[in-house]
Amino acid sequence: TGVIFTPSYGIHLAEVALEDGIDPKELGIKAIGFGAEGWTEEIRQKVESLYGAKAYNIYGLTELMGPGVGIECGAQKGLHIAEDIFYPEIINPNTQQVLGENQPGELVLTNLEREGMPVIRFRTKDLTKITYEKCECGRTHARMSRITGRSDDMIKVKGVAIFPSQIEKALLRAGDVEPHYLIIVTRPGTLDEIEVKVEASQDIFFDGVKEMMAVQNKIAKSIENETGIRVKVTLVEPRTLPRFEGKAKRVIDERNLH
Repeated sequence: TGVIFTPSYGIHLAEVALEDGIDPKELGIKAIGFGAEGWTEEIRQKVESLYGAKAYNIYGLTELMGPGVGIECGAQKGLHIAEDIFYPEIINPNTQQVLGENQPGELVLTNLEREGMPVIRFRTKDLTKITYEKCECGRTHARMSRITGRSDDMIKVKGVAIFPSQIEKALLRAGDVEPHYLIIVTRPGTLDEIEVKVEASQDIFFDGVKEMMAVQNKIAKSIENETGIRVKVTLVEPRTLPRFEGKAKRVIDERNLH
């Protein structure tokens, strides 16, 4: 038995199940496939701990064929691309220069089998890198790393380029919070400001003000170490931030930049 979902919705399903007295670990799930939104290794570990099953990254695009462009093996160290069907390249998203192995950039794909509507050098906007090293499983296909962001969902604040995945990584590394957060970017005057709203864990939220402030400061410092900028961190009550059935909307940009 297997399930496929976006990581954020999978966590939401597990939370609802636990509230109803159902332990997802007892559902007999053997494997999980997930993708379609940015995630970190910490999120993978959260999903695996909730369901008691291994979670494997999958990758695909509607424009090419849907899911099936790449999938992880048991080693969980990159997605094997079906090179007999797709020709992958990595380019610099700004200059469109083709980059070499293990260099991060935008994934470009060509479908080698389509005849009615050829898709040639399709720019996915997904940021990743490719290696051709032999995998632990023995396969020699090109392997792409997990998507770290998109060339079109980058936030530029105070001249610094930031991806939501960086903030997610910092949040979960700090601990004492749930993997549900919202990034709000504003410009009240001439300078940009970022507020990160994150759900506190059940235990922390009902502790004293002093404990809450300590957690907020720890998270803010973790984000600063990861991104290089200072942000305002607001802890909110568990289950108060929106859940999404599709791709999670992590960023609200309230700046009038147009």
